[in-house]
Order: sequence, then C-alpha cells, then structure tokens
Amino acid sequence: MKDNDPRMPYQLPFPKDALEEIVIPDAVPQDERLWVPQAENVWFRPLCLNRSQGYWMNLLKVRKAGVLSRHRHPQPVHGFVLKGRWHYLEHDWEATPGAYVYEPPGETHTLVVPEDVEEMITYFQVNGVMCYVDPWGEVLGYEDVFTKIELCRKHFTEVGLGEDYVERFIR
Repeated sequence: MKDNDPRMPYQLPFPKDALEEIVIPDAVPQDERLWVPQAENVWFRPLCLNRSQGYWMNLLKVRKAGVLSRHRHPQPVHGFVLKGRWHYLEHDWEATPGAYVYEPPGETHTLVVPEDVEEMITYFQVNGVMCYVDPWGEVLGYEDVFTKIELCRKHFTEVGLGEDYVERFIR
C-alpha cells in the first residue's frame, strides 16, 4: 500500500535529462563582485541565463539619475521593483517598490531614474532581444542572453571568480 502522506517527498527519479534547479540564497548580494557592470553606474546581477530558450532573469541596479536607455522589446518583459523608482518617458506611471510591470512585445520606451533616487534595483525577466534605439527607432545596439553570458564571463574573470562562475546561472 502506498503512503499518501502529503509531507512525503516525490519518490520517483526525476527525468534523466532534466536540468538542475537554480537556487540563489543571496539574490541581492553583499559581495559587489557579483554585480556585472553594464554601463557607468549600472550593473546587473545574473539569476538565470537561459540560452536554450533565449531569455534572462537578472536584477538591474542603477546608481545614477537620468536616462538609462531607450529600447524596444520584440518579446514580453516582466519586472518587479525592489528598491528606488523609475518611469518611462512614453507613459504616465511610475514604478515604485513592490510594483510589477509587464511590458508587451513591440513596446519601445525610455527608462528614466528620477534625480532624488540614490539606488534603484529591479528584477527583470527579458525574453529574446533588447534593441537599443534612437527616438525614431533606428537600432543602435542590442543585448541577448549570449551577450549577457559574455559580459559575465569577462567580469567574473576580472574580479577573480573565474570565467566558469557564470555556469551556475546558465540553463
């Protein structure tokens, strides 16, 4: 007879080809080396870099006021504000701590951190590519999961954690 105790863990093996979970107890780390520089006074903390499905999840940390970037998303983006606040020039709302933001495919916006914000940290899941554009939509550059992985490899090597440190975030 099978035991139906709800506290009994699953008793069968996981699928042979299933990937390991990612558990990051210090998602907002004290160790500054875990923040990867993206631009002056802008860093990201990788959480999941999914190269097989083309998305990434990270914390974005900004310690400067003003325009961060103007960009377009061909796929959806999800955000959750942990600290500070920000807004888009193209909308009349402001993202504050505890706010969830859904950005639909096709959205183009200009992210601004207000003058009185010392530090902003937001969790983002970005799917596909993020295209940096000028005000008329001309593409100036892009990011994808592969450019994020390369930034991590370079940074983690430079700070002594080693190129392979990024592997813990890749699926």
